[in-house]
Amino acid sequence: MDATLLESEPLPGIVQLTLNRPAQRNALDGPLIAALHAAIEAHGSRSDTRVIIIRAAGTAFCAGADLRAMLALGQAPLADNLADALQLTSLLLALRRCPKPTVAAVQGPAFGGGVGLATACDIAVGSEEAQFRLPEVRLGIVPAVISPYVIEAIGLRQARRYFLSGESIPAARARELGLLHEVVDSARLGAEALRIASELMAGGPMALANCKSLLDLVGHSAPGAELAATLAERLAHLRASPEAQDGLDAAQQRRVPGWAR
Repeated sequence: MDATLLESEPLPGIVQLTLNRPAQRNALDGPLIAALHAAIEAHGSRSDTRVIIIRAAGTAFCAGADLRAMLALGQAPLADNLADALQLTSLLLALRRCPKPTVAAVQGPAFGGGVGLATACDIAVGSEEAQFRLPEVRLGIVPAVISPYVIEAIGLRQARRYFLSGESIPAARARELGLLHEVVDSARLGAEALRIASELMAGGPMALANCKSLLDLVGHSAPGAELAATLAERLAHLRASPEAQDGLDAAQQRRVPGWAR
């Protein structure tokens, strides 16, 4: 594992990936993006990984893109510039499409790409010191790559304000907007992320993966007969799966299902 990313297993089945560039406030550069992407892909395909937590070393969660690298890329050939932008796009997409539930634990500032990381995760919790900001317009650019995830989290109307103003969003306001699901004391942040991860592990692995794809399907589709038929077919197939049969029987027999043992 690259030194810019640390990996640990605080509890069986729960993998914690820690951004480890504290001196740079965990700014996203090429090696960190590549390491995080590779780790997400690897654990997404491992049966012994049930939940992934994204954390960060130091006092900042993620200061966004590395400004020095951004400046250099603006002076590089367009192909190199585009390749770098696509690298972050691919990372966020991998986070969203990962079949394992993902939890972001935000302990401090999350700017630009850091907001993208938090909103691409399924669940985000933060400490009272968490602070969000979309400063791109003040740098002469726009929050292009992260925009689908941020807009999904806070809605288009609120996005208009914060994309255009670049103003800071404190933790309490971030929770109101939907950037965070919970805000806790900084001393409890790690424990809260583990508590949520443990709750997620009560779900069947296949059911959790299907639930994530279901949310993407329904969240971006209009109600109608075609969607209704697709959803009914999905439910019928899942009910017949060994996992569902075990889960339904376990509930009836008041026992623990196989995946939770």
